[in-house]
This record gives sequence, structure tokens and C-alpha cells, in this order.
Amino acid sequence: MLVDHTQIIEALIETIQMVAFSLLFSTILGLPLGILLVITRKGHLLENLPVFNVLNGIINIFRSVPFIILMVAIIPVTRFLVGTSIGTAAAVVPLVFYAGPYIARLIENSLLEVDPGVLEAAEAMGATPAQIIFKFLVPEALSSLVLALTIATVGLVGASAMAGAVGGGGLGDLAITYGYQRFDTTVMIITVAILVIMVQGLQSFGNILSKKIRRR
Repeated sequence: MLVDHTQIIEALIETIQMVAFSLLFSTILGLPLGILLVITRKGHLLENLPVFNVLNGIINIFRSVPFIILMVAIIPVTRFLVGTSIGTAAAVVPLVFYAGPYIARLIENSLLEVDPGVLEAAEAMGATPAQIIFKFLVPEALSSLVLALTIATVGLVGASAMAGAVGGGGLGDLAITYGYQRFDTTVMIITVAILVIMVQGLQSFGNILSKKIRRR
């Protein structure tokens, strides 16, 4: 084994940082986009087909590009925002561009599951559009939204590992540099095992939290 436990721990911390910051910024981007996709669609709260069609098209474009290609394509943007195209901080930028539209689509699907009767009742009570969105629509879909963000987080774990292919740091970089390029099977097995444990833990936590919210 060519690496010690310190390097593995450092790589794990880098992966956690990438996923955490990417999830935060992606949610900040994806949540309002997902809400807009729902309320501006035909027959919904604030119907506006031009806005819906533009947002829908942009999200479809970003979701059509494989992550590894997206990372390379937006290198100039990454350099402009963080001053470099390699390292953990640089990897966060393409991760946000990748996960933001994905989260928007997941949130859209979750919100569309809400019974239209709930929104009609809110309108009948004289609630404003903002009140309907944040006091009825989002709370009613909260359990489903938790599962959606869990799926997005798991996707970010996989994407963060892929970021190692272009010097993004983290477990992916460790696996490629030592496990693949230096033929260290032990490192490869350890990194895969850690990623599997992370994914299983995140999915289990999301499922439990969603179930608790649903019961309430």
C-alpha cells in the first residue's frame, strides 16, 4: 500500500467538503428554480409559459451534458470564480452546475405530487401566492423533498469521485492517482468501500427523516 491512513482521511474530508458545499449551493439554486417550474406551468398558480419554457429548456440542456464533459467545458468559469481549475474548491463549481438543474427537476416532481385540492383550498381562504407556496405547497411536499435531496446528495458523492479524474481532489483523486495509475488494489478497494458506506448512510438517513416527516 503506497498511501497511509492520513492521506485517506484527508481525501475523505475533501470529499465531504465538496459534497456539503455543492449541496448547499445547488439547493440554493435548484429550490427556487424547481418552484418556478411548477408555479409557471400551464394551469398553475402563476402561469407564465414563456418563463416556464425558457427555464425548462435551460435545465434540460445542463442535464443533457455528462458531468465529466461539463467539468472541462466550464473550466474558464471555474477559473474566473475561484482562481484555479484544480483542487477541492474548483470542483465545487462544476458540481453546482451539474446538481443545481438536477435538484430543480427533482423538486419540480416532488411539488407536482401535492394534491391540487390543497392549493385550491388555500386560494379559497384568500392566501397570497407566496403564502400558498411556502405555507401549503412546500410543507405538503416536504417528505418527498427530503427524499429528492437525498437522491441529489448521493449523486453528488458519485460526481465528486468523478471529479478526481481532472484533479478535483477527494477520494476519486486518491483512487485514480494511487489505485489506478500506480496499480494499488488496496487503495482502490478502500476508497470504493468508503464511498459505498457514505452512500448507504446518506440514503438510510434520508429515508428515516422522510418517514418521520410523513408521520407528522
